Amino acid sequence: MLWHRLTVVLILVSTHVHCKRKNVLFLVADDMRPDLDVYQGRDSPSPVREKVHAPNLNSLAGKSLLLRRAYVQQSVCSPSRTSLLTGRRPDTTHVYDLHTYWRKAAGNFTTLPEYFKRHGYNTLGFGKIFHHGDASGDNDPVSWSEPCYETRPKVNSFADDGNSWRAVPTSLLNSNSLQDTVTTDMAIQKLKSIAPKARSGQEPFFLAVGYHKPHLPFVFPEKFLSYYPDQSIHVPPNQYAPLDMPSLAWITYPELRYYKDIAALNATGAPNTTLPANVVKNLRRAYYSCISYIDEELGRVLAELEHQGLANDTIISFFGDHGWQLGEHGLWTKHTNFDIATHAPMMIHIPGLTDQGIPTEELVEFVDLFPTLVEAAGLPSLHVCPEDSSKVDVCTEGQSFLPLIEQPKTDNWKKAAFSQYPRHSHGRHKLMGYSMTTGRYRYTEWVGFDATHYKPKWSVSSGAELYDHYQDPQENINLVHDPAHKDLVVKLSHRLHAGWRHELTTQHVPSIIG
Repeated sequence: MLWHRLTVVLILVSTHVHCKRKNVLFLVADDMRPDLDVYQGRDSPSPVREKVHAPNLNSLAGKSLLLRRAYVQQSVCSPSRTSLLTGRRPDTTHVYDLHTYWRKAAGNFTTLPEYFKRHGYNTLGFGKIFHHGDASGDNDPVSWSEPCYETRPKVNSFADDGNSWRAVPTSLLNSNSLQDTVTTDMAIQKLKSIAPKARSGQEPFFLAVGYHKPHLPFVFPEKFLSYYPDQSIHVPPNQYAPLDMPSLAWITYPELRYYKDIAALNATGAPNTTLPANVVKNLRRAYYSCISYIDEELGRVLAELEHQGLANDTIISFFGDHGWQLGEHGLWTKHTNFDIATHAPMMIHIPGLTDQGIPTEELVEFVDLFPTLVEAAGLPSLHVCPEDSSKVDVCTEGQSFLPLIEQPKTDNWKKAAFSQYPRHSHGRHKLMGYSMTTGRYRYTEWVGFDATHYKPKWSVSSGAELYDHYQDPQENINLVHDPAHKDLVVKLSHRLHAGWRHELTTQHVPSIIG
């Protein structure tokens, strides 16, 4: 394994010594789960799936290191993005909601684009990269060489009818543009202007393009409905809560019930309730149409990169910021620790190294992308954060997954991925669900949370979950109280309490502790 890793590093180093530095195209979609052809079987969000039209993402996956089992640290926009962009987990960033800014709440942590900026890159952001507003101090200005460009709500006026989805007729698009279309237009315009200096090697770029869809409301050009005829859409097979599920694992999906067409149904969102079949199908059809819309927009950026002669000199990464429940278990949106909410698409293309496509089933976490892109670009590597990293501006709580390029199947890799989600009990006691996904199982404990020191109170238990992904990939049966799994529960609990540090392959990760 060490020899293989040295081979990758030497290739990357030689590239940067003798040639200009690689650019980075950093792509992200909001609320996009891995509903792509390249995710099959246990890697697919659901056994009942329609063929999603996403030729550009499928093509990119075919020349990338495809992380089929990538997991977010918390399944909601700002905590997930903050973890990825700082390389640190929620208990370190202190970000669990859509309002907290890590620089004020936890520490002046260096971000991924900021790190590239410090090393001579022209860092540029378009659309939704950080969660907007207070959660990022208005798109974290210090991260960018120029102010991050984000289209304003006025170009998203098609959503003003208050419904959960809308297919916008082409006749209306002739005089108006959807938000993500404008983002693409602006990103392409910038790409054209920075291309000459990038081609000459005078100024490499880190160009981030973030799309708002398929986030609610599902607003998209009407033409994409043609890929999803009514008769091709199915309801999920498991529109019921998992057997023996602790109540804290559930969310009543208020984000969806807020929209007036859903509110009119008087749905409570309670366990073992469902929306009407026609509503479920329409929402699924609209969600898939949004994926196809974003795939087309993303394809425009990739085409321009090729047109500018930069494709061979640019690292491309893509991810969705978390998974999404699309009627499975009768659930909608995210906000849970279920596999379908924490499992998200991720891929990285490195010219000359991943061109033939390298799929891997090894577990990867979103905190791993920061150190991976740093290593891929040949920048100084990141050290592992100490227990208290509040005064450490640059470090990581993940590890570079570049070794998976040479060995996509290996025993020398982390064997667990960690996620979490907060809950409130009776409006007073803060609780946290800590979840660990292994090669076969997902194990979760819902416990008390010390909101002063940002630590779990393992002795204060409000429930637990154990799902066998080999026998039950949809997570329909909680096995935590099954006597046959008693010893397994003890072992998994010990690993969960020990935490992520004990799962790293430390021989490949430099330590700041010394």
